[in-house]
Amino acid sequence: MAERPTLAVLGAGSWGTALAALTARNGVATRLWGRDPQALATMAADRCNHRYLPDIVLPASLAFQSDLALAVRGADIVLIVVPSHAFASMLVELSSLLDDGTAIAWATKGFEPGTGRFLHELVAERLPGRAAAVVTGPSFAREVAAGKPSAVTVHSDDDAFAHKLASLLHAPNLRAYSGRDVLGAELGGAMKNVLAVATGIADGMELGLNARAGLITRGMNEMLRLGVALGARPETLIGLSGLGDLVLTCTGDLSRNRRLGLALGRGIAIDEAVRQIGQVVESVLTADEVTRLADKHALDLPISAGVHAVLHGEVTPVDALKALMAREQKPEYPHGLFGNA
Repeated sequence: MAERPTLAVLGAGSWGTALAALTARNGVATRLWGRDPQALATMAADRCNHRYLPDIVLPASLAFQSDLALAVRGADIVLIVVPSHAFASMLVELSSLLDDGTAIAWATKGFEPGTGRFLHELVAERLPGRAAAVVTGPSFAREVAAGKPSAVTVHSDDDAFAHKLASLLHAPNLRAYSGRDVLGAELGGAMKNVLAVATGIADGMELGLNARAGLITRGMNEMLRLGVALGARPETLIGLSGLGDLVLTCTGDLSRNRRLGLALGRGIAIDEAVRQIGQVVESVLTADEVTRLADKHALDLPISAGVHAVLHGEVTPVDALKALMAREQKPEYPHGLFGNA
């Protein structure tokens, strides 16, 4: 791999644009691809993503390419930043376009809709034999693009690739760590979206700071128990990709999932809430997959289950809260830290 490899970023939404701008500023030859040629042309001319990052000036060195084949041709690393529901189809498109030595990374968070499979499983199945890594952590796109202090983590089974990609992202205002627990990193990045809805609902209902802190803490417990059941490392989930991302999305109003919860807690119907947000809200699909995984492993995850029921219109936020508060008194960890509590 070249000393400063060529990077193709696929997905010109807020996070894809922010990451492409970051690496371009770091001196990495970066191409940004999106499905809308006119939007890309406007971004190239104005040096601004007016829809998603209207206040950010994009670096002059950042290239734009609306042809997917040309975007990935000769790229050393392809970084996928599309919504989780479009991830599998993106891999299918890439399977016939990538050079043999091209490595794959993704900053997409979520599961494959309908199966609950992790994204790294799809990569291994459809693009086998390539170095692969996930980029995740507590990182609002707008703040990263604006150069505010942030931290992410890169996990891969290939230590050298994780370190290489982290070095490309590392910048004066962004610390990039590395690790090798891909499953744990993906679980934290996905499940925090569900728990952010719960805290958003509580805040929308004006239940107070105590309720928010309780939901975050007990939500973290649910993430840990599901993670351990799946084979994730606990230290991954109490790191940037788990606890870090959980705190950010549960407390920061830039989080789409928190904003969805706030709207629901204020009595706004889910369809209208999603329309007002105007971007993909990953928690709606992720809640289904978390529930599926919990059932598969016979885990009781009451907060996640409550969010799932609210999102499907089975209960109101008020009724979901009543059900949580009506649960029996018990020790905080009746079966140890990772038991089914």
